[in-house]
Amino acid sequence: MERSVNVTVVYYSSTGTIHRIATEIAETAEKAGAEVRLVKAAELAPRAAVESRQAWADHLAATQDVPVASVEDVLWADAVLFGTPTRFGNMSAQLKQFIDTLGPAWFQGRLVHKVYSAFTSGGSTHGGMETTLVSIYNMVCHFGGIIVPPGLNENPYGTSHVLGSDNKPVGEIALQSARVQAERVVRVARALKEV
Repeated sequence: MERSVNVTVVYYSSTGTIHRIATEIAETAEKAGAEVRLVKAAELAPRAAVESRQAWADHLAATQDVPVASVEDVLWADAVLFGTPTRFGNMSAQLKQFIDTLGPAWFQGRLVHKVYSAFTSGGSTHGGMETTLVSIYNMVCHFGGIIVPPGLNENPYGTSHVLGSDNKPVGEIALQSARVQAERVVRVARALKEV
């Protein structure tokens, strides 16, 4: 019998793109037999900034029931997937702030031997999505974690979606990449748990 695997999907999404990918990853991980927690990084932007962009305000209201991520969500997990929009070739401040709260757990060696993976989105094809994913993986190396990217895919570093100037919604290519990534993460986490 296959062992149960705990997967936490921690994401930040301002207008819904990353939330859509996170949801696909969470649903796929559940179908693969994992116990899943879908949690979001807390919003740090001032209310005036959020309200200056209707899509941002609407998304924040629509996802108010999604739990805010805690250190316990990461400690519980055998595998953690981090999702963030690209911000100048790096992760969002909101996700970075959450990851920084993991410092005491890291110091105690409680983040080691977990599987980690990441996904992102950006406004343009060469908008820094790969460096965003690598910035997350740099931290995973410090955790002593095991990086599991999707492999040969549209972006071998992790699922990514280009919005473009017309804010293109997440399409089937990115969703298929998310499914491949989630299935691979669950498969590797389960294999490691059985060792």
